[in-house]
This record gives sequence, structure tokens and C-alpha cells, in this order.
Amino acid sequence: MLTTEAPLQQARHGIIAYILDVIFPPVCARCRKIGTLLCDDCLSQLVPVAEPVCSRCGRQLERQSAESASAACNACRDTPLLLDQMRAPLLYVEPASSIIHRLKYEGYFALAEPLGLLMAARWPCWMTPPDLVIPIPLHQKRQRQRGYNQSALLARPLANAKKLDYNSFALRRIRHTKPQVGLGPEDRAINVKDAFVADPASVAGRNILLIDDVLTTGATMRSAAETLLSAGAASVSAYCLARVA
Repeated sequence: MLTTEAPLQQARHGIIAYILDVIFPPVCARCRKIGTLLCDDCLSQLVPVAEPVCSRCGRQLERQSAESASAACNACRDTPLLLDQMRAPLLYVEPASSIIHRLKYEGYFALAEPLGLLMAARWPCWMTPPDLVIPIPLHQKRQRQRGYNQSALLARPLANAKKLDYNSFALRRIRHTKPQVGLGPEDRAINVKDAFVADPASVAGRNILLIDDVLTTGATMRSAAETLLSAGAASVSAYCLARVA
């Protein structure tokens, strides 16, 4: 019974999707061109994070200061990360900033799939290859207000594309923190301190890859990594769609 219904159900969904595309064709979230959620012109304008980058936090380095592939920035030399690595394929400048704003605040949640696949296509080289993908969680109050967690929507197509385990329940946000936007580095760290709790049974011994939309100071990632490592994770790295330069 299940084996005969599944193909029929898939075919039905495909037909419905085709009809919806004909009646309500997708529109580029940035330039409004009809045909796709992100057109080729807008995709071509996304600014990549350029090599060389810090081997730990992924921040762009001045070319003359990058002596080797293992070069670290001054901040990572002074205060080593809890995370193995942090990486992002894009700089948080136009048009990425407006596209992410639409995903995060304007209900364009369908953008998450092509953006998650973009992250998969620009997969970096990890010192410790991850085996479990976990999105940075929202507090349940904020998720109810927004209706979805953009980090989870980015993480699922990425995990599927890279054939990695995915768990959106292994890490929970237990404090309703105020938004990080507008806070300085020290206030960001205080804001997310002890904000998370992890499930040891899900994370113990795993090499975890945290997923989020924007990497600014890394305070949220550090707080989440501290929680995961305390729960027994073998390693924690982070991958965001875009980073502030």
C-alpha cells in the first residue's frame, strides 16, 4: 500500500507545483523578474568572501598578511575560538543583505532552498569534516512571531545536498534574547550567554556543523559551541550564508 501510494503522491505534488508555477510563476525576490526566486543576474552580483581568509574564523585577510593557508587573524591568535572553524560563502553586502532581509523578516521563506543549495555548492574545506548539521535555533516565542526559523530552512537542503545527518532538536534556545542587531561585540556576547541547551544523546561524539544566516562577531556561534562541547560534542564548526566583513 505504502509503496504504491508514494509515487502517486509524488506525481500529484509535481502536477500541483506545475499548475501553481503556470498560474503564479515565481518572481525574483530582489529585482522582480519573473521565472525564478533568484534570477541569474542577481546571483551573479553576490559578492563572495575572497581568499585568503583566517584559517579559524574565516575573516578575509589582507593578502600581504596571509603567509600560508594556515594563517590566522590577530583576533584568533589572541583569543582562540571554541569552534574549529567558521565559514561563509558571501559577504553581507548588497545584494546579499537585502535578499537575506527578505528571507528573514519579510516572509520570503521559499528563498531558503536556493540559498541553502548555494551554500552546498560553495562548500569549504573543513579541518574536521562534519557529520551532523544543526541550525541555530530561535526561541519559541520568536519563532511563533516569525512563523519559521530561517536557519533551519537553510540547513535542511544543505544537509540533504551534502548527505549529512540533520537534527533541529539537538540544540534549543532557552532564553528569549533581544535581537543582536545594533549591539556591540561585548553586548552580543552577554546577550547570548547561557542561551542554549543541548541534548547529550544527540550530540555526544559528533562533529557538528552549526548553520545560521549571518555571521557578525560570532558571539551566537561561540555560545552554542560552548553548550554543544559541554554536552559531549567532539567538535563544532559553523557555516553561515553571509558574513560581515
